[in-house]
Amino acid sequence: MILTALWILYGALNVLSFSLYGLDKRRACRGAWRIPERTLLLSTWLMGGAGAWLGMKVFRHKTKHAVFCVSAPAATVMSIALMTLATLRLTNVI
Repeated sequence: MILTALWILYGALNVLSFSLYGLDKRRACRGAWRIPERTLLLSTWLMGGAGAWLGMKVFRHKTKHAVFCVSAPAATVMSIALMTLATLRLTNVI
């Protein structure tokens, strides 16, 4: 049950991160108020790396900023490693 909740939370955080990148791109195109870069990076590092990375590719957003180009893949690898470790620990494999 805890493992299921953990995976649902992980998925929700990635959907949130993906959505934030899409919303920021939409606002950028319209010249509207933008989502702060700090918020985008925070969503990336709080287990939303895969969603952020996908959002960067799909919306072609923040792809020229080095901090985003490094953070999204690094956060993705980190979050997948943490989720794998949590899954193995909670299923008593390790």
